[in-house]
Amino acid sequence: MNKHQLYYQILNFAMIVSSALMIWKGLIVATGIESPIMVVLSGSMETAFHRGDLLFLTNFWKDPIRAGEIVIFKVEGRDIPIVNRVIKVHEKDNGNVKFLTKGDNSEVYDRGLYKEGQNWLEKKDVVGRARRFLPYIGMVTIIMNDYLKFKYAFLAIMGEHVTLKCES
Repeated sequence: MNKHQLYYQILNFAMIVSSALMIWKGLIVATGIESPIMVVLSGSMETAFHRGDLLFLTNFWKDPIRAGEIVIFKVEGRDIPIVNRVIKVHEKDNGNVKFLTKGDNSEVYDRGLYKEGQNWLEKKDVVGRARRFLPYIGMVTIIMNDYLKFKYAFLAIMGEHVTLKCES
């Protein structure tokens, strides 16, 4: 491989990475949320969503939270956000809103998932609201996290592909 081919490959890779970052930043601005795409990791929301579904999220603060809406929330002491349905909403005259969630496939409310002593969620706990989804597309992410050998094999194949493409 000569210098021109190497420079071309480097520039091509940089263009792909920068395009992906621009698309990601555009999604952040358009949806009002730091992470506009999420993979469902558990079966608590079956039949609405299944493990591995890819969710597209928004979170516009002026939109009121309503019963029946599917929210993604994060509670103190848990690293991974939780996807569940709002089942009860309490609105006070001062504008304060508290709500309770439950997975469609769960038998009990989510109070056991909230931080100790917390009985209700507030708007500040919501990191997103499910708007659209693609079924099972996120299984690739789950497989790569659950099976490290698959992840390393995939990376090795991709590396070999890039190397062989550069040589040709």
